[in-house]
Amino acid sequence: MTLLSPHGILGTAFDGVLFDMDGTLIDSTPAVERSWLKWASEYGVEQSFRDGGHGQPARDLVASLVSEQQFAAAYARIQQIETDDTDGITVLPGVEATLLAIDAHRQAIVTSCTRELAAARIGAAGIIAPDLVVTVDDVEFGKPHPHPFLAGAAGLGFDPARCLVIEDAPAGLASGRAAGCATIGVVGTHSRDELDADLVVDSLAELVFTSTGAGVTVTRAGSAIPPGRPAP
Repeated sequence: MTLLSPHGILGTAFDGVLFDMDGTLIDSTPAVERSWLKWASEYGVEQSFRDGGHGQPARDLVASLVSEQQFAAAYARIQQIETDDTDGITVLPGVEATLLAIDAHRQAIVTSCTRELAAARIGAAGIIAPDLVVTVDDVEFGKPHPHPFLAGAAGLGFDPARCLVIEDAPAGLASGRAAGCATIGVVGTHSRDELDADLVVDSLAELVFTSTGAGVTVTRAGSAIPPGRPAP
C-alpha cells in the first residue's frame, strides 16, 4: 500500500479504527520487562533477545529462543508470568477520550496478546474495551503478517482499505500496511524514526476522533474539523 501523506489521514472518513493495545492504548512496559526478564532467567536466555521483539506474538518469540522440545512448557510459562503480573499498567494519554469518541461498531483492538492476557491487562488498566478484541488466539499468523488486521476489519464488517490502524511497533505497522489499511504510529516503545506510518504522533492526545454518518475522521487537537471525505 502506498503511504498516505499526513493530510491524507487528517479529515478522511474511515469506516473502522483498529487499535493495537500494548504501547498504543496502555503502558504495560514495566510489567512486560519484568515478566520477560524473569522468564529469560529461568530459561537461560540472554537479555538482548528483547531487542526488536516488541509487537510480535509471544509464541513466535519463544519459538525463536528455545528448542522445539522446550517450546510448549516455555510458552505456557511466559503466559503464566505475564498474566500474573499486571502491576503498574496504566492508560496512555488521550486514549479514554479517543475510545469514547468512536462509535462502538467502528472500533476494535487487535493485539498480539492471548485472549487471557489481553483481558488481564485491559482490566488492570481500567479501559472500556471495544466489543471486538482480536487476539493471537484468533489468527493463524501474528504480526507482522496481515492476518490480525484483516481479521479485525472482517470482524467489524469493513473493507480493510477503509480502515485505520493505530500502532506503536514496526511489526504492527507492517501488519497494518500489508492488510491494506492506513496507519498512524504512536511514539513510545519506539522512536519516531523507527515508525514507518502515514502519520506519526507522540500520543493520541494530539488527535481528535469524530464519528459521523460517513465514518471516523481524525484531526489535530485544536484544529477545525473539516467535512469527512471517503477513505482511499
